Amino acid sequence: MFKRANLPAEASIFAVFVGIAVLFEILGWFVVGKSFLGNVQRLEIIILQVCIFGIIAVGVTQVIITSGIDLSGGAVLALSAMVAASFAQSADAFAPIFPQFLGLPIIIPIVVGLSVGAACGWINGAITAYTGIPSFIATLGMLVTARAVAVIYTEGQPIYSLSDSFTAIGSGAWPVLIFFIVAVIFHLLLKHTVYGKHTYAIGSNERAARVAGINVRRHKIMVYTIAGSLSGLAGVVMCSRATIAQSGMGTMYELDAISAVVIGGTSLFGGRGRITGTVIGVCILGVITSGFTFLRIDFYYQEIVKGMIIVGAVMLDQRRQAQRRLRA
Repeated sequence: MFKRANLPAEASIFAVFVGIAVLFEILGWFVVGKSFLGNVQRLEIIILQVCIFGIIAVGVTQVIITSGIDLSGGAVLALSAMVAASFAQSADAFAPIFPQFLGLPIIIPIVVGLSVGAACGWINGAITAYTGIPSFIATLGMLVTARAVAVIYTEGQPIYSLSDSFTAIGSGAWPVLIFFIVAVIFHLLLKHTVYGKHTYAIGSNERAARVAGINVRRHKIMVYTIAGSLSGLAGVVMCSRATIAQSGMGTMYELDAISAVVIGGTSLFGGRGRITGTVIGVCILGVITSGFTFLRIDFYYQEIVKGMIIVGAVMLDQRRQAQRRLRA
């Protein structure tokens, strides 16, 4: 006998994703007289658009599972992109920002970008773990600081003339492949390793996790460092795809990432969530954004709908938490 209980937790989220896609397909024929899903190029654009903040969302998922929050993803992306791009200028760049960094091997800007992101994440984690300051405040401070440093780094000038080897990272299907690999790696880490068990344990009951012998401070710093590194990776991929780095890159990406995580079923109360749900949440946001553009609906209405979806997802999460407490 088929039982609903046997369905994976992400089944309902995936059903919502399919329903939204079908709705836009129907509206497409009635409103603009075209197929939404029948355009392969549009679907490719959707995937390429979401994979950048999707990489950030994978890191944010782990932070939220520990009952924290990371608001700095978009700003850390911008700072990492600016620094990485400064090390990725081609040898024949015209009027380079940093002429001493011309023609460096491809591995250097990648490592530098990841390192900048990791350093920002480490600071977020250390402040949260050792000072008791709420992660909301700590990462909000990093958001403002990283965005300002990204501007100061080149005095507001964009960095272009990037090397061909560096821009190849963001060409074709590479961004999608990188997102997929990142999602698979951290899905396996959360599900099958001690790292994952400790992450869920801290989010479920931090005091009990500490009593059980988990080094909560060290683990929190590790989680935030990983989230920062993934924001740095997103910055590398984004500037290589755009072939230019600007301090305004990644604006509001942190909110898109958090939205995808919440829509994907990760509880803001901590202790529950999966990377697979986050991936579906990322796809839902991508379809909504592309669908609204396809229907020629104003950008600001898109943001209103996103906000309503986030609030609805949190309300549903609160209801589930209340039901669990009653059953307990």
